Parts: sequence; structure tokens; C-alpha cells
Amino acid sequence: MKIFPGLTFSWKRALGVTAAKRKISRATGVPLTRQGRRSKLGKWMGMK
Repeated sequence: MKIFPGLTFSWKRALGVTAAKRKISRATGVPLTRQGRRSKLGKWMGMK
């Protein structure tokens, strides 16, 4: 039985990995996720 439904633990969030990746992405303007990079490249090439 869950005490607080919807709450999960993330080791990446706990260690600050998520915040660091977000900070790098904002500073460089290049997304670090595969989907984000593909989307940015597609927009740059005029695909949509």
C-alpha cells in the first residue's frame, strides 16, 4: 500500500543530474534529449 500516491523516487533528481542537464541545455541552446535534438535539427532544416 502506498502512503502518498503519485510520489516516486528518482536518483537522478536526488543527485542533481536533472538540474545540471537543464542548466547545460539552457546555456548552450542545444537540448540533451534525443527527441529534443531531433526536433531542433528538423526545425533548423525546415522540416517542420
